[in-house]
Amino acid sequence: MARAQIVNAALALGLIGFGVGAWAMGETFLVTLATKVAILAIAGAGLNLVLGFGGLVSFGHAAYFGLGGYTAGILAHHALNYTPMFEWPVLFEGTTSMPVIWLVAMAVGALAAAVIGALSLRTTGVYFIMITLAFGQMIFYFAISWPAYGGEDGLPIYVRNGFPGLNTLDPIQFFGLVVALLLAVLGLIAMLARSRFGLALQAARQNRQRLMAVGIRPGGVLLVAFVISGAITALAGALYADLNRFVSPSMLSWHLSGELLVFLILGGTGRLFAPLAGAGLYIALEHLLGGVSDHWQFFFGLLLLGVVLFARGGVIGFLAGGRKHG
Repeated sequence: MARAQIVNAALALGLIGFGVGAWAMGETFLVTLATKVAILAIAGAGLNLVLGFGGLVSFGHAAYFGLGGYTAGILAHHALNYTPMFEWPVLFEGTTSMPVIWLVAMAVGALAAAVIGALSLRTTGVYFIMITLAFGQMIFYFAISWPAYGGEDGLPIYVRNGFPGLNTLDPIQFFGLVVALLLAVLGLIAMLARSRFGLALQAARQNRQRLMAVGIRPGGVLLVAFVISGAITALAGALYADLNRFVSPSMLSWHLSGELLVFLILGGTGRLFAPLAGAGLYIALEHLLGGVSDHWQFFFGLLLLGVVLFARGGVIGFLAGGRKHG
């Protein structure tokens, strides 16, 4: 087994072992913390598809994360308050079913990514970064000015949505569900990376002119990756809304987009398990150092600086070495 595969397996088993061990010791808060890591890793995996594999530095991925969260919150809000979302052409009263919410959230995220991507991919470099940030902030300010669903105060979800056969209010069962989704998402990305589409996506990152020379439009390949990325990130947002049982405009903030980028830099962009490594390290430092100092970000910044200067492949690159995309 290659070193990268060993590191990946250790990360997955470490997350599962931490969650199960915390549950066995009765530490439900730590189980929730592990669940948060898995959810943020799913969001980071969505961004990693376009950044690590496609070379697109998106600074607006919080938009899809927040849209997924608001989709979950709005659907649950109407179902729990027995108020229909709309009555025409059919009566729809919302839902508290997680599978349905996930599908709707992913559809909303994919649609938003298709529109934003179609416009943003007309640009490159710093212009692409800024236009994705601009779209993200537009959606953020729209959420703040939307009083029907809490506006600046956010929208509570009084009861966690349900999944057939599971008690999602039980922290360990919800943790297991989220981890299963994380592994499924990572498996999907691994399959995409090794497919003809994945090879074309990586070629678009390296040299768009050569890709055009063999008859493949790089813009189309990048747009498809952007749409898939938006759907995955929206799924993470829906899960995060259920974890906290609350949705707020902070889920759409550019700060969250920056955190997702930091996760990937820490883990190693283009590495399959980079989002899990980065999210785990970030949440662990926030938990451990946050209780020591209100300025824990200073120490985190030093760590990030060290990774950028001395471990260009991130944590996974440092431990595993070798090529990316493993």
